[in-house]
Amino acid sequence: MTRTAIAMGTGRRHPTASGGSTMTRRTSRLRQLLSAPEILVAPGAYDGTGARLIEALDFRAVYVSGFETSASMLGLPDVGYLTMTQMVTRVATICDVVDLPVIADADTGYGNPLNVRRAVQAYEKAGAAAMHIEDQTFPKRCGHMLGRNVIPAGEMAQKIKAAVDARQDPDFTIIARTDARTTKGLAEAIDRGAAYHEAGADMLFIESPETEDEMRRICAAFRGIVPVLSNQIEGGRTPLPGVRKLEEMGYALAIFSLGTGFAAAKGMKDYLDVLAAKGDTREALHGMVLFDDFNRLIGLDEHAELEKRYQGVD
Repeated sequence: MTRTAIAMGTGRRHPTASGGSTMTRRTSRLRQLLSAPEILVAPGAYDGTGARLIEALDFRAVYVSGFETSASMLGLPDVGYLTMTQMVTRVATICDVVDLPVIADADTGYGNPLNVRRAVQAYEKAGAAAMHIEDQTFPKRCGHMLGRNVIPAGEMAQKIKAAVDARQDPDFTIIARTDARTTKGLAEAIDRGAAYHEAGADMLFIESPETEDEMRRICAAFRGIVPVLSNQIEGGRTPLPGVRKLEEMGYALAIFSLGTGFAAAKGMKDYLDVLAAKGDTREALHGMVLFDDFNRLIGLDEHAELEKRYQGVD
């Protein structure tokens, strides 16, 4: 697809940030997609431009990670600096830009079960269709970093129960993530997943399995019981077997959580390298979306039509 085709595929805004749609609510659409035989692929977006590109290329859901939000908003690593308010603001922005179901990272739920209740209410109001909370101690770390520790499974189960109790929309998807694999082994991670499902989680996120065999074991443990997701991070701890193989393994959802941010950073560095070396950016033009196409991507054509409408211009 050409850059122009990508850019012209977007540029519209959608009814409400709280999940409204002319068809089905985003929460209900996500439930339907997760229950379908084919795997759902949700690329990550950390800003409205990325979300528009994901929608333009006909992906059916978008993922918003704390890692990329921390990196893009704060310029800091994913080690617990990002607040709930900052994350919810970013989620709301993306929900307002596209009509795709948004799956959002909620770290540890930002505290105890009462904090989890507040987080669920905030994410629902922001327009998210799903959120995941993890069983790490605080301060938390990215799930593909070393140095992570987990809270007792019973404590996490209470957080899941609080999340389920707090949601207003029964189709809002509660995803339970465990980071136990890295320090406690796969068997402990699977046991925790089962306990979190029993506590009410709608989907499980067994973070950072390290081989394809481990990935298959996770899917086999929960096949026909509860859907599971795979977190695909380029350069991370988990294999990248491709979407078709993930589907064959039994995953219901694949989030490509960080790749768009990694690609954007490489693109910016390439551009800046040319400018620093040459004092001229003409050699970088081939790797860019240029001015007119970018304006179409972010919806300038729509706003021009609105200006005409309210000026009474034919």
